[in-house]
Amino acid sequence: MQELNRKLTFVPAGHRFCGWQKPRKLTRVTYFYIDPRGPLIDPELRFAESEFTPRLFFFDHDLWETAFKLKAQAVNPGPGQKQYVEALSVVLMHELLRLNSGAGLAKRPIRGGLAGWQEKKVAQYIEAHLSEDISLATLADVARLSPYHFVRTFKQSFGLPPHRYVSSMRIQHAKSLLADPAMSVTQIGLNLGFSETSSFTTTFRKHTGLTPTAYRRGLE
Repeated sequence: MQELNRKLTFVPAGHRFCGWQKPRKLTRVTYFYIDPRGPLIDPELRFAESEFTPRLFFFDHDLWETAFKLKAQAVNPGPGQKQYVEALSVVLMHELLRLNSGAGLAKRPIRGGLAGWQEKKVAQYIEAHLSEDISLATLADVARLSPYHFVRTFKQSFGLPPHRYVSSMRIQHAKSLLADPAMSVTQIGLNLGFSETSSFTTTFRKHTGLTPTAYRRGLE
């Protein structure tokens, strides 16, 4: 059975993709339609003239992160976020061009990463325990690997070391919580496992370039 968790598919214009499946549970899919001659695309990129290669069920960390951020904005749109969404859209174009040129092919070796079931179980565990101090030993146990082998295979599968991936997921969740004005920045930090507001602010600024308060202000 094809493991589709955290997989991307890119179908360029002029190509068709058809398929069927019998999912064991509800499948969640996000579609992006890209206008190759859209007003945001710099003509010098020659995006519309580029001959893209179709890709089925692949993973690229940078492209995944950009698409994830765009999806988050679509699910929880906020006033004042138009420029941010437009900037993400431009980044998405550059990521596709990079991937098409072959620069991203070496980011994930064909062999040596986590198995599909390991990726799924580890990702689900992290999402369910973002408010806790997730140890390397615990994640390795979830994947049924030694800590040494887990660190190597995790990075090959997700593109980041475990601690950086967990930190990135916490910040993504923090962005959605900041859209709720009823929750204070301090409470959001505590809910995500930060013992002090200062450490939450430092980590958030490292990932986004903004403090949590400044990010929230941009949503208003």
